[in-house]
Order: sequence, then structure tokens, then C-alpha cells
Amino acid sequence: MPTQPTVDAADFLDLTDPETVADPYPHLATLRSVAPVAWHSGMGLWLATGHAEAGAVLRDRRLGRVFGPRTPEADWDTFNWLHADSILDSEPPKHTRLRRLVAGAFGRGHVQRLAPRIEELAAGLLADLPDGEFDVIEHYAEPLPVLVIAELLGVPEADRHHLRPWSQAIVRMYEVGRTQADEAAAREAAGAFAAYVESLAADRAKAPGDDLLTDLVTARDGSDRLSAHELVATAVLLLNAGHEASVNGFGNGLHSWLTAPDRQALDVADDAAVARMVEEFLRHDSPLHLFERTAKGPAEVAGIALQPGDKVAALLGAANRDPSVFADPDRFDASRDPNPHLAFGAGIHFCIGAPLARLELEISVRTMLSRFPDLQVVEARRRPTFVLRGFEQLVVSPRA
Repeated sequence: MPTQPTVDAADFLDLTDPETVADPYPHLATLRSVAPVAWHSGMGLWLATGHAEAGAVLRDRRLGRVFGPRTPEADWDTFNWLHADSILDSEPPKHTRLRRLVAGAFGRGHVQRLAPRIEELAAGLLADLPDGEFDVIEHYAEPLPVLVIAELLGVPEADRHHLRPWSQAIVRMYEVGRTQADEAAAREAAGAFAAYVESLAADRAKAPGDDLLTDLVTARDGSDRLSAHELVATAVLLLNAGHEASVNGFGNGLHSWLTAPDRQALDVADDAAVARMVEEFLRHDSPLHLFERTAKGPAEVAGIALQPGDKVAALLGAANRDPSVFADPDRFDASRDPNPHLAFGAGIHFCIGAPLARLELEISVRTMLSRFPDLQVVEARRRPTFVLRGFEQLVVSPRA
């Protein structure tokens, strides 16, 4: 048992309560004011809600990503190695090696070359919108990131409809309160997703293309290269993380801006203003709320002693509304600068796809608001999830 807790975070943050999950921020603010690091008896881990404390959790090398294989392993084999062989769930020296190989492939200009194509894809989705009111999630925020990641990796158009369902099934495993049906769907999706990427990678090995998957297949660091499992795990991680963050980042941020009492106008021709808007999208209603670490040895966070195996999570959404760092933190301020949010994490696990996510969100915002500068929210329905926070539906009207 770690340091004896004096506060139970479960008394402040009940993740079985739909109203708390729908709007956790008042509860997180109260918890942060009482104890910026507190034990949650229901979750069995420490929660860091302060910006400094969450940042320390993310950066402390004594705390790592330790993947616990699902059991029975015969049933979970593919799901387990998709995580164990990914950058996200690896620690040095394996993490250092994987990140070097993947960063080398990423660094070949793929993100920069994608910009004109993202603009085309975004404009195409807007051109296909129904007349009048429309669901931003269904028609824009959800399909665009899938198309972008598919373009990046070179997934054929005929296969792209599989990606979002596979990803949603797998990431449901990261939520609190998942069901046996969720677990069965995740196992099935992991198997299908891995088999598909293995087949696609084999095609690229025979017939290289001008895409990131080809560069992952051919990535070298001296004599080192990605193993077959590492290659597939990397591609699946990029697909899962890449579009989950973008779907929710855009939907959450757009809703925050459109419903702000003092909604600020945006000059879409001002690149710096658009970039600031995107950073506030990511801060104000962060798409990822919880990122877990495990003590690899004796460690300490905010005066709390941790023993090997103890778990602690950085609550990114709470940290991003810490009033000691962000003035008037509950207000959506499109001009906020600086904006040192933790939406992409920190430390060695800082999101490797952050440049792509920022580029995609900036183009998404600019394209949407150039076409529809006077959007109004008609109806909004959130997903009943805490870790990956987003909307099931966000219906807007193109006219005030």
C-alpha cells in the first residue's frame, strides 16, 4: 500500500455517475483544491489533478508505462502484443529504439506534404453536407481524421470504412466500466486490424509506395529495424491515437467555442489566430483525460511515497484547467497565449503525432469556419465516456 491517503478522490469524482462523466470539471476543480494528488479507492490508483503534479507524473522517469497483459493470454494474444510492442506502452531502452525508428520514418516530409491533401479532403466533406442543419461529428469531425491517417499510411480507399469501427472497439478497453461485450469486440477488432495491417505491410514490402507505411517497412537505424509485430503495433497505434484525438479534439473544441457566453470572432486568414484557437480547443475540453503511469521502483509525487507497482494517473483535463497556470481557466479564450496545456502529454511519451494533429485541426477549423462563420449549436449529445472524452452527436445550424 502506498502512503496512507487522507482524501478519497472517489468522494469527489464518481465515474459511475452519468452527470459527473458528462461534466467532470466542477468535481475535478473541487478535488484539485482539496488535494492535487489523491487516492481513488474505486479505481485503485492515485490521481494527479494539478498542472505541476500531472506534469511531474508524466516526466518522472521512475514512473513508466507498464502494460499488464490481459488474460487468458490465448484469448488476448493479438491485443496484448499490439500494446506490448507499441511505443506507447514501452519503456527505455525499447521505447528509445522504437521512437527513433518511427521518428525517422515520420521525418521524411509526410506531414508537410499532407497539408494540401487535408485541405482537399476537408473541402470535399463540406461540399457533401446536407442542406440546413448537420451533425459535425458524423459528417466532418469523424470522417476527416480517418481519411487523413489513411492517406498518411497509404490505406486504399476501398478499405477505409473498416478503420473507425476497429479503432473504437479497441480504445473502449481504456474506459472505466467496460463490459464483457466491449472486451469481446476489442479482441475481435484487434485480430482483424492486425491481420489487415500485416497484409498491407507485406504488399508494401513487395511494391513500395510514397507513404508512411512504406517508410516504416523500410525504416533502418544501422542494422536495426522494426520487427513484424512492432511494425503492425506502430501502424495500429497511429490509426487509433491519430484519429481519436482529432475527432474529439475538434468536436469538443468547436462546442466549447460555439457555446462560450462571450464567443470571440476568429479571423480565419490569420494563421497565428487559428493556431491559438486550436491550442485552446485542446486545453479547454481535452480529448484525453487520463494517462496512467506505474512506479518502476520507489518514487515520490507531491510528497506521496510510491512503491514499485503503484499506479498514478495524470488527469490532463483537470491539469489543463488549473487556475495557478491558466487565468480564468473555465473560460474558452481563443486568444490565450501562452497556453502550456498537457493535452499531448509530456516527457518521453509526448505524442509523436502532435505536429500532424495540430496541422489537421488548424486546417479543419480554417476550412469549416471559412465556409460557415456563423455556426450555432442545435443539439449536442456526449459519449458516456471519461478517459476519451467526446461527442456522439453535435448538430449545428450554418446560420445564426
